[in-house]
Amino acid sequence: MAGDTTQRTGQGTTRTARSSLTPSAELRGFREVQRLAYECAETVAAQLRAGVTEREAARMQREWLRERGVRDWFHLPFAWFGDRTAFVNFKIPLQFFPTNRRLEPGMPFILDMAPVYRGYAADIGYSGSLGLNPVQDRLMSDLRPHRELILQQVRERRPLREIYENVERLMTRQGYANRHRAYPFGVIAHKIDRVKERRWSPTAFGFGTQSLKGLASDVLHGHREGWSPLWSPYHFSDHPPRPGLWAVEPHLGFRGTGAKFEEILVVTDSRDPGESAFWLDDDLPHVRRWAEEKAA
Repeated sequence: MAGDTTQRTGQGTTRTARSSLTPSAELRGFREVQRLAYECAETVAAQLRAGVTEREAARMQREWLRERGVRDWFHLPFAWFGDRTAFVNFKIPLQFFPTNRRLEPGMPFILDMAPVYRGYAADIGYSGSLGLNPVQDRLMSDLRPHRELILQQVRERRPLREIYENVERLMTRQGYANRHRAYPFGVIAHKIDRVKERRWSPTAFGFGTQSLKGLASDVLHGHREGWSPLWSPYHFSDHPPRPGLWAVEPHLGFRGTGAKFEEILVVTDSRDPGESAFWLDDDLPHVRRWAEEKAA
């Protein structure tokens, strides 16, 4: 592969995760797999060079995780380069899958993976660029208030559909396009749960069949009870946040460049605002990046 361009991946000095709560064994399991996925993203991002294709980057993620014991997936790893980070002209689901698009100096990229490890699932998104990319740097900085807004309004128990619309309004005020609207059902988040471990875990259309069964079961139960495991701009998300774990991914786009983060938000039935909702882990690349920007 040609080139050895320095990368901007939002990494920073590790700091102690902020939490006033003692995490249960369940939450520790989800946090462990989320950290494993972000470690994979940072490792693969540091190895990307000019000429690498999206398919090769996705394979690098799969192999790294499999070497560390991952045998199942919510979905297989994705990689998007250039204007594909903003889902330009995406019309059908097949366009999300990795292609032979090659990475070039200055080009933005997004790595997205959803491994299942020891029965715990995570779904993460990691944005970076091969060399300097001021547009994506600005997008990443401007994602910070979205994380704050989402947490605040979930704690206020506003309907998911209303929170979605408020996130979109913030994007518009910032001058950006809402690119998570390009996802199936326009989702900004989806619910995740434990996955039953099996020796052989098949996939279908890039998704783990065990995880798809669990999501389908949630869809059916939710339909009967008036809630949805998909956080969307549509009427079926017009209900308060459902207790559980949600993989949240606000995605900004600007003139062919996209950036997002994706991480787990924990929602409980506690009446205490601080315990009613919280991010599973604050020791993540984008959060460290924002802390460094604030301190600078």
